[in-house]
Amino acid sequence: MTDHAIDLHNVAKTYRGKVHALRGIDMKVNRGEVFGLLGPNGAGKSTLVKILMTVIRPSHCDGSVLGQRVGHKPTLARVGYLPEHHQFPDYLTGAQVIDYYGAMGRVPKADRKKRTAELLDLVGMSDWASKKLKGYSKGMRQRIGLAQALINDPQLVLLDEPTDGVDPVGRRDLRAILTRLKDEGRTVFINSHLLSELEMVCDRVAILVQGTVRSQGTIHELTEDRHCYSISVVPDSTAQREPFEGVVPSLQGAKRGALDSGEWYEIDGPTLRVGAEDPARIRPMLAKLITSGATIREVRQVRPSLEDLFMEAVTDPNTGQALAPGAAKQKGDRP
Repeated sequence: MTDHAIDLHNVAKTYRGKVHALRGIDMKVNRGEVFGLLGPNGAGKSTLVKILMTVIRPSHCDGSVLGQRVGHKPTLARVGYLPEHHQFPDYLTGAQVIDYYGAMGRVPKADRKKRTAELLDLVGMSDWASKKLKGYSKGMRQRIGLAQALINDPQLVLLDEPTDGVDPVGRRDLRAILTRLKDEGRTVFINSHLLSELEMVCDRVAILVQGTVRSQGTIHELTEDRHCYSISVVPDSTAQREPFEGVVPSLQGAKRGALDSGEWYEIDGPTLRVGAEDPARIRPMLAKLITSGATIREVRQVRPSLEDLFMEAVTDPNTGQALAPGAAKQKGDRP
């Protein structure tokens, strides 16, 4: 058995011969992990999820889902799916929706009855089980949607914007459910715009920009070369020298450079940032500052957040502006 629940190579989708929604996606999702897919509107996130669920046909796709080629119909019986903007019939009750989708997934009737009650309790909707969906809020519909995605006892769960319309309490409950699914050995693939939520629950993430994977890995792996310590001092208006003179190398007034030990540093007014994870690396600097009579205001460890990674990925490095939504044009593309 492969260690990857999803293993994709060169997944591409072109609409009408000229709109490139996906431009050769390579992605691996390990079994038993919570994997987050993020990107701006028009990046191709939902397109990729729909290809995995065979809702749309790719222009090209090599890879596997749960050890079988993408599109293998029997394998879909082991996949749970919550689509974005789902539309459940308003005349059905919450329990009926879960049972209905279980029946479509060929879950035996006795199992459906038992699992429906369990799932309603799991998503906090037991008290609303016999009430019709037309009286539900959007967040309540999302809870029922999550329950129906689990009715077939799936090994892989694909959730497309599951927190859409869900209040903070609901998002907290969702995090607890995702943790439980992971503890049960299931794989969760989640597409969401709420970066803070993904950062709290995901083992690894991929950032999709203009139809390509810009970066992929754990947050630590994606940021390990940017961890640093920030040292701030109280400016001394009477001092005739820079606050960090003698603390870091002097390179003709340069505000950034490298220490003798190899770590990078940069000076921004009364703040010194040093690219190190080990606090022992900054101890000599703190000692020199104290000896020089400087007043240290703050010392803190800085780790880039998932939002920092996202904003860097969607920003044009040449202009500093956010990249336009949709797929980027390549040579040969028609205007």
